Amino acid sequence: MRKIIIGFISFATAFTLSACNSSKKEISTEEESNVNVNTEENVDMPHSDMNHTNTGEVPKGLGEAKNPTFEVGSKVILKTGHMEGMQGAEATVVGAYDTTAYVISYTPTHGGEKVDNHKWVIQEEIKDAGEKVLAPGTKVTIEADHMTGMKGATGEIDRAEQTTVYMIDYTPTTGGEVVKNHKWVTESELTPK
Repeated sequence: MRKIIIGFISFATAFTLSACNSSKKEISTEEESNVNVNTEENVDMPHSDMNHTNTGEVPKGLGEAKNPTFEVGSKVILKTGHMEGMQGAEATVVGAYDTTAYVISYTPTHGGEKVDNHKWVIQEEIKDAGEKVLAPGTKVTIEADHMTGMKGATGEIDRAEQTTVYMIDYTPTTGGEVVKNHKWVTESELTPK
């Protein structure tokens, strides 16, 4: 009888520990998914695993800035980390344009996780945007091709900012080749060298 009771207690203990361990796994998986959420609010470099396209083409209708704070050819330091190796990198301004810049969340056309709070897509890169500033929550089709899976994606406006946007060439702080024609950074994300 004693062996049966000890066996039962051992079984109950093992079952309880197994259940606790299972709960811990569920919690850590949930916590891990919360930590890895693709947001610029929580993670400064959400696009480091994406293929950045670097064409120097600008959208039709985008006008050059008349009096930009940083003129074409200016040397600057990046105060932002849209991508890995950006924060603190030295850059050269290759274009300056006055427009409305948007923070947008979208689902890539090739599948994969939703990209939250992507900076920046400009007015001229949104299908049928017209000239009015789009309100947060507006559903849009993105015509920008900054990242793989962005062009043609459906997105939502998170925030709008009327500003000067800059196209830059920069050398990543992590090493590697110069990133050419990165689109876009705003004035508040740059400081003079």
